[in-house]
Parts: sequence; C-alpha cells; structure tokens
Amino acid sequence: MVEQVSKQHIQVLCIDDDEIVLRTLLRLLSANNITAKACSDPLEGLKVLATYSFDVIICDMRMPNMDGADFFAQALNIDPEPHRILLTGYSDIDNTIAAVNRGKIHAYIQKPWQNELLLRNISDGIEKTSLKRQNKQLEQKIKAQNSQLKELNNNLEQMVEKRTLQIRKVLKQLEEVNEREKHEHRSTFEILYNFINANPYLDGMQAQNIAATSKQIAEQLGLDKQHIERAEMAGYLAQIGLLAMEPELYKKPTRELTENQKKIFYTHPSTAQLMLMPAPHLHDVSEAIYYQFEHYNGTGTPKGLKGKEIPITAMILAVARDFWQAIAHITVQDNSRYESALDQLRLYSGTHYHPKILDVLDSIKITCASDQKVGTMKIISAQDLKNGMVLGHALRSYDGILLLPKGHVFGAKSIAKLQQLEARKPNPFRIMIKN
Repeated sequence: MVEQVSKQHIQVLCIDDDEIVLRTLLRLLSANNITAKACSDPLEGLKVLATYSFDVIICDMRMPNMDGADFFAQALNIDPEPHRILLTGYSDIDNTIAAVNRGKIHAYIQKPWQNELLLRNISDGIEKTSLKRQNKQLEQKIKAQNSQLKELNNNLEQMVEKRTLQIRKVLKQLEEVNEREKHEHRSTFEILYNFINANPYLDGMQAQNIAATSKQIAEQLGLDKQHIERAEMAGYLAQIGLLAMEPELYKKPTRELTENQKKIFYTHPSTAQLMLMPAPHLHDVSEAIYYQFEHYNGTGTPKGLKGKEIPITAMILAVARDFWQAIAHITVQDNSRYESALDQLRLYSGTHYHPKILDVLDSIKITCASDQKVGTMKIISAQDLKNGMVLGHALRSYDGILLLPKGHVFGAKSIAKLQQLEARKPNPFRIMIKN
C-alpha cells in the first residue's frame, strides 16, 4: 500500500503489552529528541500505522493475541517502508527466524536492551527510511517530468508534421496552378514571404533586411545572377520552417529556451527543406536555408560541413542573419550600432563565418528596409487602412475567427470596425493588402 502524502509523520512507533517497557522507551526517545507513539495492543498498532507514517517500528516478540512476527507480517501490507526492529526477552531462535522471514525485520535486540545499541539502530533506521522516501519522491517527480516532456515532444512533433503537411499542400497547389511558369521564382516566393510577414511573432522587416544584405554581399563577391537571386530569396525565407512550430519556440530569444526547446528550434531549416520539396525550382534556395547553421570550421549543424563544403549562399545567409539579429539587440539607434554588430561577428571570423564574407560586409554600405512590401503584397495595420484598398488574404481575429474574406474592398464602415477591434488588443492587425 502506497503511503499517503497527507499522513502526519512520527519517527518511531513502539508496540509492547508491558506499560513499563513502553514508558521507558518513550522517555529514552524523548530525551534524544525523537518523536514517538506507543501502543500496548498490536491490533491498535496496526490501526495507528494506517493513520500515521513512521520511520521505525519497534515491536515486542511475545504478546497476547498476536506475536511480533505476525504483527510485522501484517504491517508490511499497510506500509512496507519503516525500519523494523524486534524486541525479544528470551532466546527463542525459531521465533526470531520466523520474524525475519514473515515480518522481514531489519534487526532484533534482546531485553533488557543497551540504550546506546537501541538508539544507534533507531537512528540508522530513521536515516535509511528517510532516504528511501526521498528517493521515491525524486523518482516520482522525474517520472512525472519525463512524462510531461514526452507529451510535449509528441505534441510538438505532431504540430510540426501537421503544419508542414499544410504548407506543402499549399505549395503543391501553387505548382499545379503555375506549371507553365515553374521557372518564375518570384510568385511562389512572394506568397511564402507573406506567410512569414503575417505571423505576429516573426519579423517581416528583419527578413527584408537579411535579404537585402545577402543580395549586397553576393553582388560584392561577384557571384552570377542566379546566386545573387538565390541569396536574396534565402534571406527572405530563412524563417519559413518556424511556421510549422509552436510560437513558444520563436517568439522569444533563443538563449531563453530550454535545451530541449533549442534542439527542436534548430531543426527549423530541416522543416523548411521538407516544406519546399514540392517546389523543385526553389531547390537551391531551400539548400541555402537548410545549411544556414553550418560553421566555417566544421562545428555547425546539421552535417558539420566545413569551408568550401558549405554552399556559398548558406554562408552569406548566416552572416546576414546574425548581423541583423545582433542589430536587434543593440539599443542605440545611430550608425554606430552597425559597427557594434559587425564587431560581434568578427569574434567568430574563421570559426563560424567565412573571413572573406565578413570583409565584404565591412566594405558595403548597409541599407535598412524602409517599408513592409514585397512583390504583390504589403502588410499594414488597421490604422493605415484607406478606402478602396483590397484585402489580399482572408483576415482572421486573434481567436482565428474569419473577419473579412480575401478580395474585400475596404470602406469607411469596415475600416472603423477593424480599428475598433485593434484598439482592444496589445498587438495591431497585420493586414495583407494587394499592391
């Protein structure tokens, strides 16, 4: 029977039909600051054992109605944890063996006992029982935490798989619709970028800055047109894999995540590769995204590639990404923040980053994206709406309820209603408007 946490705890239970023996035991234990409870009837002792928790049970061998061996045998079914000590006033080896076998006693002491010997046995028993209970509590706690962690991982994996399948389905539909234009990268990539920009926990402006800087670096390196375009698109879509993950993994800085959450977070490039698989004309872009966390010295992830083994566009993306992430954590707003961010990256020149790419970043004039606009869409809040604007993507509330369908033409009433709803929430709407 498992001990109930709510039971009052007493260190020692004493069972003996001799009242003088009981009083002597209680005085000895009290003098040594040990809490105890005494019973002269073993049947009463069993009831007490069901009500309280004990570290040690001391029981006499010879008692009317029930001897010590029988008492301990029944006590085991109520609570097997306490340390069991048998007191015997006669040298009956058979009865003592019976107590060892049936009651599983830990020690037996003959009457009259030596106080020092008895106290040493009691202290050892209290310590052992306390350690056993602590170990059991720790095991239960670890088991509960492991169960919660397993459930969390299962939920995250299911969510990632579900969202990945949803986005791959959208891409497949885009491929079918644009079969005649499958070599035209822009239309597919613009729609994917709009998914990122519409997410309240992902920074569309930062994606634009990363893309612009990636393009500048690629141009300065003298790469061909295809590589330049690939570097720019990888910058825009570097975060696409996060759409398949729970916002808890990316709405706060990576350094604040648990180790398990970090492991899951750094799988988002692999998730992105799965998402983009139905779009073969974006294969080179997905490759750059997939290898964006490789390090120049081979200590990165997912493959541990080194130097020239890493696609050049992935190395460009890593520099541009970490540069703008460093900018985001610098509080000053003047041009010195660019130099401060670059200094942070220089600490890892030749380890995390290609030295030549860092030199190029140092030589170009960094430009910051001026507005949230890519291709056929721009993202605005309700406060910036104007009559006649056309909704490019269905607008839903913070609870997922459809507010306005795709293609809605804004008028005074719908603008006023959205502005009223937006004023009640801490974050503005991100409304996709056709250019």
